[in-house]
Amino acid sequence: MSWNPGQPTRSASRLRRRAIRRGTANRGRTELHRGVNGITARMLTVTLRGLERDGIVTRTIHPVIPPRVEYALTPMGRTLLDTIGELVTWADSHLDEIDAARAAYDARHPAE
Repeated sequence: MSWNPGQPTRSASRLRRRAIRRGTANRGRTELHRGVNGITARMLTVTLRGLERDGIVTRTIHPVIPPRVEYALTPMGRTLLDTIGELVTWADSHLDEIDAARAAYDARHPAE
């Protein structure tokens, strides 16, 4: 199942909860890419660079062949973990309502 940020699913919610719990660990770009199905490598790179620019993550390039890059939350980034956890909890508790709202919307707006 692919993850689409516009369509939370129960498995995507589990993935996000796991990511939040492991949020303080360093992750390589490949590991991050495997953890978020449906995201392109380019979109992941753009997102990570933006988070790095904002001071949310740090990027460490290891001088090995092939090059290895790791990302980690900064102290400021770690302050988001509780907030993101609350958002995930909210989304989990409203999945049925979100699914119903989407079904109603889709019925009113057939695929174009």
